[in-house]
Amino acid sequence: MDDNSSILFNSTITTTVSYDETTKKPCDHMDMECFMILTDGQSKAIAALCLTVGPFTVLANILVLYIVLFTPQLRRRPSYLFITSLASADLCASINFMYSFVSFHVFRHHDKDYIFLFKLGGVIASFSASVGSLLLTAIDRYICIHKPSEYRTILTRRRAVICLLVTWSVAVFIAFLPLMGWNCINYKSHCCELFPLVDKSYLACWIMLITFLLVLIIYAYIHILWKAHVHSVYMEKQKEGRKGQVKMGHRRMDIKLAKTLGLILVILTVCWSPVLTLMIYDLFAKVDNDTKKVFAFFCMLCWLNSTVNPIIYALRSKDMRIVLLNILSRQKRQLPSLEGSAESDGHFKNNNTIVTISSSAEQCKIANSKNHL
Repeated sequence: MDDNSSILFNSTITTTVSYDETTKKPCDHMDMECFMILTDGQSKAIAALCLTVGPFTVLANILVLYIVLFTPQLRRRPSYLFITSLASADLCASINFMYSFVSFHVFRHHDKDYIFLFKLGGVIASFSASVGSLLLTAIDRYICIHKPSEYRTILTRRRAVICLLVTWSVAVFIAFLPLMGWNCINYKSHCCELFPLVDKSYLACWIMLITFLLVLIIYAYIHILWKAHVHSVYMEKQKEGRKGQVKMGHRRMDIKLAKTLGLILVILTVCWSPVLTLMIYDLFAKVDNDTKKVFAFFCMLCWLNSTVNPIIYALRSKDMRIVLLNILSRQKRQLPSLEGSAESDGHFKNNNTIVTISSSAEQCKIANSKNHL
């Protein structure tokens, strides 16, 4: 009799679980198993991606930090302070994300509620600080274009440090609000279906914050591109009577700027818009397991943004390449002084040099003759 009851009980459990998966009903948001929805093949793909891209991301950001922190001429510049902040945030985001994501989706490790919220807070803080650092970098470049002659007066090292402290403080505070009580442990009806234990109102606030920051970044870069284009057209008209070489030079300069800023905007859009779109969808509709799987892979795009950031914002910088080549060649005596570098300090001379647009000071160099307008 007991055996028959046991068989019937197990059969009932099996039937119930199958029914939930078939109808895709929302499961208990306190149960971590409901969010571990990746198949074995998908988990292996996640693990392979983390093992291949992860080390490169970590090493690239460590390299940026090493170059800036051990080069006095660079670490005194506000532009490179922002790049250091970006590299630090991306490094933390990469490590926190890989550890938490692989532990949860690949090894299916169960944490206690407060430990899970602490790990999630670390990931959110890192990504929030990364986007905040991107905004500071965009503002730095915006000032270079908009007021090049006043750049060093407006953006001092002290102000840059204050901006960084505020950015990181806000990012950390907001990220750990769920751990401090803004979660759905006591109010399950308000739980997200993409994140365990996360309240929908908190998710909505974080979405608005990140969206607002991204909109400001996009506006700043579009404004930079427009200003540079207007300046290039103006200079072409001024040089009409001179050699065509100068005119072509300004065109090439405008094209380089457009390509670089266009690449930045495309990467931001591709990496963040899919995740934010599904988060917004979660606020207003029911999310099934297929959507959760798609969301898990879209989260990898945010992480990949931390992979390309050091390349776009740091390693394309002429000054940083000089230092890097010096490190690789081990010929420290051949390192030229960067004290007078227009790229390093945002203080420029009146010339029409064609440069690669990769750092805020390089943006300043292109805009320096705006003073003649």
